[in-house]
Amino acid sequence: MTRPEDVGLSSERLARIDEHMTRRYIAPGKIAGCLTLVARRGEIVHCSPLGQRDLERGRPMERDTLVRIYSMTKPIVSVALMSLYEEGHFALGDPVDRYIPEWRDLGVYETGNHPHFLTRPPERRMTIRDLLSHQSGLTYGFMERTNVDAAYRKLGLSGEKEGRTLKDMIDGLATLPLLFDPGSAWSYSVATDVVGYLCEVFSGKSLDVFLQERILGPLGMTDTAFSVPPEKRDRFATNYSRRRDKSLKVEDDPETSPYCGDVTFFSGGGGLVSTADDYARFCQMLLNGGELKGARILGRKTIELMTLNHLPDGKDLSDCAVGAFGETPYAGQGFGLGFSVVQDLARGQAIGSIGEFAWGGAASTVFWVDPAEELFVVFLTQLMPSQTFDFRGQLKRLIYPAIID
Repeated sequence: MTRPEDVGLSSERLARIDEHMTRRYIAPGKIAGCLTLVARRGEIVHCSPLGQRDLERGRPMERDTLVRIYSMTKPIVSVALMSLYEEGHFALGDPVDRYIPEWRDLGVYETGNHPHFLTRPPERRMTIRDLLSHQSGLTYGFMERTNVDAAYRKLGLSGEKEGRTLKDMIDGLATLPLLFDPGSAWSYSVATDVVGYLCEVFSGKSLDVFLQERILGPLGMTDTAFSVPPEKRDRFATNYSRRRDKSLKVEDDPETSPYCGDVTFFSGGGGLVSTADDYARFCQMLLNGGELKGARILGRKTIELMTLNHLPDGKDLSDCAVGAFGETPYAGQGFGLGFSVVQDLARGQAIGSIGEFAWGGAASTVFWVDPAEELFVVFLTQLMPSQTFDFRGQLKRLIYPAIID
């Protein structure tokens, strides 16, 4: 690692990260362990694993620990689809049903329960940009807000059942209504799973193979995959949640995890396992404008397009979101093509930079990239749900004051 002062950061102030995470979270048993990686101007200056990756077996958190990144899969798959955009396979304004003809008759929910829904025709057809920016009208079953969410759960559209495929999800979604007219609101959803399916349609390859060829292999992300092979399972962390008494409960044991079996549902919305160094390579590629060590993944102008706010009329998520769940605060945050994007620091009441882009995962992992400061951060832990603690907000308050140049 590079000395922080060599890239304009204070070692003394970055040391506050470990002190804070140990005192506030690991020592009192709120989390088992974590890892924070900070990089600036192309150099990693802080990478600190703390605590345990597996409390039951006494295994420490280490730099090469494998974790479930869940929705931090979404930016990777969004980048993969945009690499096909650069090859001319589609335009952002193309209707999705041009490539998924089963969806030509999707209606918008008005009333009813599955399977007896009353719907109306949408004001316009769903576009690929709607999918990438979560303005499609799709939802998630775990939202538990509407009768449409309930139908997602009833049909098992999260894909966790053995033998399920992306095509099975597409066929199931074809039987359900949209929550709202495409482009009229923002709702966190299975849209990025559909993005992954479109990668398969355009490339003619399964998503796991396409990601390996297009993103993971070229970037040297050797530990990132939809499953954990036998030779790597001793590095795989336990996933926890908190009981009512605030003790930790095992949600997914690495010895019996579905990630260690045969995976058939390649979830573009949340299926990958990764490490801090692998995800750092992805972040550095984004910060470099689409390239890392000679591997060109996207053009600079494509990255610029993806990290603009694509919400209507420059609004933020607090103006557009349906429901209260997302892997980012809503105030002051716009949304691009696969990332949240900081629009207004004062409204969000958070330190950082305009144009900073980010996302997180269900097990409380998070990353952000700050082009203005040539900085990115990757934070890994394994605690569900992700809204238990505001790790991103706390880390920003610790890291940004370390900038001295």
